[in-house]
Amino acid sequence: MSTVLSNYLDLLDSQREAALSALDGLTDTQLWQRPEPKEWSIGEILDHNYLLFRSFYPSVKWMWKWFGWYGRLRRNRPYQTEIEDLYRSPKFPQWVGFMWTPRYNPRKPVPLETLKNEVRSLHAIVRHFYEGRDLDVLGNLYLYDPLFGWCNLIVILRIGIYHDQLHFDDVIKQAAQFPK
Repeated sequence: MSTVLSNYLDLLDSQREAALSALDGLTDTQLWQRPEPKEWSIGEILDHNYLLFRSFYPSVKWMWKWFGWYGRLRRNRPYQTEIEDLYRSPKFPQWVGFMWTPRYNPRKPVPLETLKNEVRSLHAIVRHFYEGRDLDVLGNLYLYDPLFGWCNLIVILRIGIYHDQLHFDDVIKQAAQFPK
């Protein structure tokens, strides 16, 4: 496996585990407590992250299955492996999160272990997909995103990692507000 993919997949795992370890000792009540009336709770943020990754993964898999031949034909062309973290830009439209509204909320909570298992399981599936794939082929298969434009399957993974980190930072900050 390439160093780029290995680094990205390790980052995916390490930032997730850092955020989840920050939740040690939290009660289910604290997990679903909203910091402000119109802001998401920790549980809602975790579910939102899961839903975003889950919504893009089928497109990535589909692209590989049906157009992998095209990526193999173009494998000798240059491609990006990095993209700027647009989520941190003040111009990024943060309001688009409504498209991945959490399934669970303070009125419909689930235990933290359920959320942990879901995100870990999905990340393991993503890792399994990317491991062993030819970087040159992944780099020459593109999907369109209205905010990021045409992105190859490597950059799509990186965008997902940026998105997770944006919200994991919020999770860690919210968890720190509760006494241990």
